[in-house]
Amino acid sequence: MPPDRTLLDRLNALPAVPFAPGATPVDEPARLRAALGGGPRLLVKRDDAIAFAFGGNKVRKLRLVAARAQAEGADTLITCGGVQSNHARVTAAAAAALGMRCLLVANGVAPDRATANALLARLLGAKIHYVSSRADRAPAMEALAAERIARGERPYVIPLGASTPLGAAALAQAIGELVAQIDPPDVIVHASSSAGTQAGFVAGCRMHGLRTQVIGVSADEPSMVLAGEVRGVLRGIEGLLGASPGVLADARVEVDDGFVGDGYGIPTPASEEALRLCATTEALFLDPTYTAKAMAGLIARVRDGRFTAAQTVLFWHTGGQVGLFA
Repeated sequence: MPPDRTLLDRLNALPAVPFAPGATPVDEPARLRAALGGGPRLLVKRDDAIAFAFGGNKVRKLRLVAARAQAEGADTLITCGGVQSNHARVTAAAAAALGMRCLLVANGVAPDRATANALLARLLGAKIHYVSSRADRAPAMEALAAERIARGERPYVIPLGASTPLGAAALAQAIGELVAQIDPPDVIVHASSSAGTQAGFVAGCRMHGLRTQVIGVSADEPSMVLAGEVRGVLRGIEGLLGASPGVLADARVEVDDGFVGDGYGIPTPASEEALRLCATTEALFLDPTYTAKAMAGLIARVRDGRFTAAQTVLFWHTGGQVGLFA
């Protein structure tokens, strides 16, 4: 299938804030491959190496989302996540860099001593509001927005993970960055949670006419639930770019929920092994919540022979290594 130049032009014309102006590296982890006994050629796309705000895929999303907030005249960014949310940290950094206020809604209990992402969010000047459950986050954000509007301020609410069609479009752009660096890989493996990153990768591959298989390794949700959310975001990207219905949303969506273990943020033996193995063979740091579980999924597929030696498998490192210091 040839690239869809019309959609790519619309995608690349989306306004962006230059938080991450350069391409992230693509490394070849030869020692990791040897430790796994061979198998496919392995590559790692290093979004953990983005300089702004300790990096990660959320920086890509905030480039577009913050630009939209600016265009709408916002003076405050409001978003949500867990106490150790990577997205909250990057949103707080974006607000600080743009001279905006930042309000964060975190489900959980305020820590006695802030560490990792929670510490960085405080240092960045964000005001954190704690709620008891995930279900309480969206209503709390809307209440804070209404309160700020009543005070004459101009808040911009960013849903969980910036996993909106606009946020996801940033990861579709990232596929263009990748294919300018290397020949398209046969497979992309990455951590998947709030659907936006996977939807962006799938949409980007479709728009570029690639045959690349995108495998999202779930950090929490069952595969059918997360796949449905990915398709919903894909439909939103179609609307954002003025694409015909189904042009993106009928693409293959593959989610592997076999590495969630006992739940979100809870390490498993496989994820702990993946974390140690990448550190000792490549000095490559993963995080316990997302990338270690995604790498565990990749390692299992290599060991099970589900990739061939002729294939190139790219692990998209979505960042989050700040979580090691929680």
